[in-house]
Amino acid sequence: MFAFAQAEAVLFDLDGTLIDSAPDLGWAADQLRIRRGLPSMPFEHYRHMAGAGARGMVQQALGVVPGEPCFEALRDEFLDIYGGCLTERTHPFDGVAELIRAIQDRGLPWGVVTNKAHRFTMPLTAALPLFESAITIVSGDTTPHAKPHPAPLFEAARRAGVPPERCVYVGDDQRDIVAGKAAGMWTVAASYGYLGVVADIAQWQADACIHSPAELLQYLPQA
Repeated sequence: MFAFAQAEAVLFDLDGTLIDSAPDLGWAADQLRIRRGLPSMPFEHYRHMAGAGARGMVQQALGVVPGEPCFEALRDEFLDIYGGCLTERTHPFDGVAELIRAIQDRGLPWGVVTNKAHRFTMPLTAALPLFESAITIVSGDTTPHAKPHPAPLFEAARRAGVPPERCVYVGDDQRDIVAGKAAGMWTVAASYGYLGVVADIAQWQADACIHSPAELLQYLPQA
């Protein structure tokens, strides 16, 4: 019997789960250094912090963290740079397109719940054919609360017309699992994503853990 045999929809986090956006995020962050006459850093310096968004990128680039006087200005500068390059190097992870086709073949609707702001989410997903079949895309500012609050997941389930307890949520960050559990969904941790340097994925207590996109299929109902 499949672990989520009663699942009627599959929802995904975006960055680090469906798409590898770290190259564009890292490039934008590195521009903060270059603009200030600092040497460029290698891409791997940024990759593991890609899931932390602007906060993580500014910290990796310049060592500035929230609460410091110049953080907000640097964050806004980073976001402006990123907004101009967000589709240049970003692509779906290997196996994601095949996974989405298989999910559709099984008659399951799918969608996205991300903490990425609407102004970045929509042009990015519009530029990638993968998302043409998504039944819903919920951004970090679609509801009054972002993950780990369950509100965005409840909204996605409402749009999909599926009870939350019949949804599977897949993500590569602990807040994804926290939000999914709070919404009463089955949760799957994507270990191939942006886990950071100190993540202990076992402590997240997800219902399942996958090491590649294709592994998700073993938990979903057949067509």
